[in-house]
Amino acid sequence: MKLRFWISIIFLLSITAACGSKDVNELSAVNQHGKEVSVPQAYAGEYWVADFIFTNCETVCPPMTGNMSRLQAQLEQENLDVQLVSVSVDPENDTPEELLSFAENYQPNYEQWDFLTGYSFQEVKEWSIKSFQSPVKKMEDSNQVAHGTSFFLVDPDGNIAETYSGTKAESVAKIVEDLKKYKSES
Repeated sequence: MKLRFWISIIFLLSITAACGSKDVNELSAVNQHGKEVSVPQAYAGEYWVADFIFTNCETVCPPMTGNMSRLQAQLEQENLDVQLVSVSVDPENDTPEELLSFAENYQPNYEQWDFLTGYSFQEVKEWSIKSFQSPVKKMEDSNQVAHGTSFFLVDPDGNIAETYSGTKAESVAKIVEDLKKYKSES
């Protein structure tokens, strides 16, 4: 009985420690133009917003990417220089060319918005879980990938400052509001 108790305590402590970790780990990727991008170093010193998508998604990715597009427009309107980063969870299919074709439907400003691929599925799965506590899983007998639907606001030090629903349009205004507050404090 005591052994099971201590195993449970150790297990809970390890989960708590993992959840408390907010540092975004390193990921080597390429963007929609085939340019190498090292995350989070490429965005160090600035606020940035990340999400997870894939191009043949039949459910949440189109509305999430639409919200990211609205966020980009709001950021430009408010004169906030914030990088947007959409990370593919289907890198075997999402080549830079596929991402570029997908992205065009959302009128991105590529100076401000990267669509990333160029790593293995296992790498992005581990990175998503370790950095964002956001699980990724290939669906059996399907070409779909289950993934989190959050937008993550990452601070200049590479820590997750806030998490928002990527499927809710009202998140866009909240992100802009939070960015104004954070940038005025720094």
